[in-house]
Amino acid sequence: MKEELINKRKELVERVEAIRADYRQGLNADSEERALQLENRETLNEIERVCLEEIARIDDQLKTFD
Repeated sequence: MKEELINKRKELVERVEAIRADYRQGLNADSEERALQLENRETLNEIERVCLEEIARIDDQLKTFD
């Protein structure tokens, strides 16, 4: 159980890091591409939020193993 939680947490952290790396790339100069990127950002923001909440829940669960 603990190992599963650790693996899930690692997966979620990697996903958040990938989202943040995408943000750092900035927006494309092409207006159509930029519009698509802005639409995707809303989705990415929600995915990031959910991942961070799940990481917090996993952290709480992992404390019970200490």
